[in-house]
Amino acid sequence: MRKILLMAKRDYVESVRTKAFIIGLVVAPLLFGGGFLGIAILKKQPDLHEKRIAVLDRTALVAPALVRAVAEKNAKEAYDKITHAQTAALYVLQAVAPAAGDAEAQRLALSDRVRSRELFAFLEIWPQALHPGRETKPKAPGVAYYTNAGGIDTTRNWLREPLNRAVRSVQLAQLGVEDGHFEDLLTPVAIDPMSLLMRDARTGALQQAKKKDEIADFAAPFGMVLMLIMIVMVGTAPMLSAVTEDKNQRIFEMLLGLATPMELMAARVLAALGRSLTSSAFYICGALLVLQGMAMMGSIPLHLLPWFFVYLVAYVTMLSSFASALGAACNSPQDAQNLATVLVAPIMIPFFVMMPVMTAPNGAMATAMSLFPPFTPVLMLLRQCMPMGVPAWQPWVGLVGILLWTAGITWVAARIFRVGILMQGQPPKLSEIIRWAWAK
Repeated sequence: MRKILLMAKRDYVESVRTKAFIIGLVVAPLLFGGGFLGIAILKKQPDLHEKRIAVLDRTALVAPALVRAVAEKNAKEAYDKITHAQTAALYVLQAVAPAAGDAEAQRLALSDRVRSRELFAFLEIWPQALHPGRETKPKAPGVAYYTNAGGIDTTRNWLREPLNRAVRSVQLAQLGVEDGHFEDLLTPVAIDPMSLLMRDARTGALQQAKKKDEIADFAAPFGMVLMLIMIVMVGTAPMLSAVTEDKNQRIFEMLLGLATPMELMAARVLAALGRSLTSSAFYICGALLVLQGMAMMGSIPLHLLPWFFVYLVAYVTMLSSFASALGAACNSPQDAQNLATVLVAPIMIPFFVMMPVMTAPNGAMATAMSLFPPFTPVLMLLRQCMPMGVPAWQPWVGLVGILLWTAGITWVAARIFRVGILMQGQPPKLSEIIRWAWAK
């Protein structure tokens, strides 16, 4: 044990004192949270250019109501309520009368105006838009939106509410409803998300429901799981190439005279675990300070921090031992890069299914995947962070599965490591690596 701790201490001290580790502490949050930072920057510096949209109204009724509805939405959403400064782009609609004769020629002319950036887009509204429930054969068009915008174009979604409001106002006017009743009939009823009432177990006092912050409800579980993934990847990713480089430099051949292969791998895993715990202390303290400054401490499930560290230790141990085995089986850094996908698969697969799991955290798929040991740390923690929580037995069953899986993977990895560190020449085939794992 003393040899393991000495080698682990050496690896840990050498790695945390490098510029790569120190820079990585700053770069990793930017890589994983860069999208949120970009959104914040864009909100601070929004595009305020007008978006001019032509309306080709073949009903001769909707365009005036649509222009009014868009102007009302501009006044409501494009200006700060306190400073009255413009905070979003204005949508400026221009009604265009349908031309007699060739309709395609008029569409082409409008398309040319969009291509020349005179217009941002144009709408074509057909009479069927006033009777969307009617079935026609062939199916008649309702509203067409023509644009040259690529990527994520939010304009169509922005126009949906004022367009439907304009269509409904025309329909109500045709039914003889007076203008004074339009506002009551067209304004949707809001559904306020509220927390559940509960009674304090100690005092018996009833705690009233509060309006929920949906952004905070999403950010809390997503942020905690993202932090777990980031710390695990920062701690384990260097293992694969580091073992391969030490093997190429014949460092292990010298160390084998002082320690067994199992002790060498255990030292590597402990060093990776130390790096991960160091990173976690840095990131968690930073996150708590940021949340304290934003007055959002109440949205974070601090009672799950013990589970966070349990999952972190198990995940790092499992992936680090696996990375050591893969690195020992490689003969060059290029071989190690080819196997990097195998190493990060247990992290990235749960990351890709986070949204479906958050939508139905206690569904059959979410439950089954969270109890599958390689995915348990990420998905079980995600489910535990959700307001409805999970049955009390599931985290413990998941933890038992993680421990058994980690012990099995570590045992197999140690056997592969034992043979792989002494192998040179051609990279081994998968069948050979399997034979190393089960060889006596």
